Amino acid sequence: MSFIEFRNVCKMYPGSKTNTVDNFNLNIEEKEFIAFVGPSGCGKSTTLRMVAGFEEITGGGLYIDGRKMNDVAPRDRGIAMVFQNYALYPHMTVEKNIGYGLKNMKLPSNQIKEKVDWAIQILGLEEYRYRKPKNLSGGQRQRVALGRAIVKNQKVFLMDEPLSNLDAKLRVSMRTEISKLHRDLGATTIYVTHDQVEAMTMADRIVIMKDGVIQQVGKPMELYDHPKNQFVAGFIGSPQMNFFQVTVEGKTVRFQDGNTITLPDDSAKRLNGRQGQMVLGIRGEDVKLNGGDLDTDRTETQQAVITNTEVMGNENNLYFMFGGSQAVARVSKYELSRVGDSISFVFTPSKMHFFDPNTGINYMEA
Repeated sequence: MSFIEFRNVCKMYPGSKTNTVDNFNLNIEEKEFIAFVGPSGCGKSTTLRMVAGFEEITGGGLYIDGRKMNDVAPRDRGIAMVFQNYALYPHMTVEKNIGYGLKNMKLPSNQIKEKVDWAIQILGLEEYRYRKPKNLSGGQRQRVALGRAIVKNQKVFLMDEPLSNLDAKLRVSMRTEISKLHRDLGATTIYVTHDQVEAMTMADRIVIMKDGVIQQVGKPMELYDHPKNQFVAGFIGSPQMNFFQVTVEGKTVRFQDGNTITLPDDSAKRLNGRQGQMVLGIRGEDVKLNGGDLDTDRTETQQAVITNTEVMGNENNLYFMFGGSQAVARVSKYELSRVGDSISFVFTPSKMHFFDPNTGINYMEA
């Protein structure tokens, strides 16, 4: 039995005719770091709040360490939670904010001090111990909120978009801090975010949701390299995967603008004889300006004109029109091109995905 189990969990709000979270099934192992990601309104925060006990489960069962939690009060679930809103008490110092929950639990004062001192030290808050929240930066406030959670020494941590109020630089540093904290504490963590970069860099596994339904669960690179459908392929990765409306006839792939490529034998075999209209997907780094090192003898070189560039420092994104759609090639910082330049490129044969235009299913992973 897994440490946390969702068995056909559903959530329907009063007055609604459809489930906000529908038939949610997931097993989470002890000490695992799981991220829930998806667009706004996909049900990820609602699912987290059902785990916390803040939302009623209207169907199915939630189990933690073998115990059914549907009707267990939030305070009795062995859970600590960190919110997007830090919810610090403005009149209390850092140490009093961190220790307030322990005081409510009526722990002896010496135990409270010991736990608070430990949290302040592990989070690097010693010099801010006697400051109030108004005198702290956003990152410092977030660390105080984390401290308030970790002193409770719970087995499960729930984090609901805890970094969304921070600037880009602070988000990067706090990602590192939270990951290290998770490893040090050995707790099971469920982390909700709309930022797929956070999920990719922090989580052991990612749960991608859409319209209250799980689309795919897997390790970050499994989702990146082997998306089960077009939604997952487009959601994971930046810049987004290129998509083209194509027609497949035998081994010939015809684009809307009349350009064609020929599929190698292994790609054609994975299509299992499927023909007709499809959506071809390929990531920007698999659009190669220099295809000499690829097995491209049966893949024709294509031509395009650069319409926009993004210089990222470590790499460049080159945008161009091809196949009736805007596309992007993700190239090294040494491959410089300007708007108006003509480029020749090939698609890496083994990295092409083909999706059903109606269901979005990835034929190459079916």
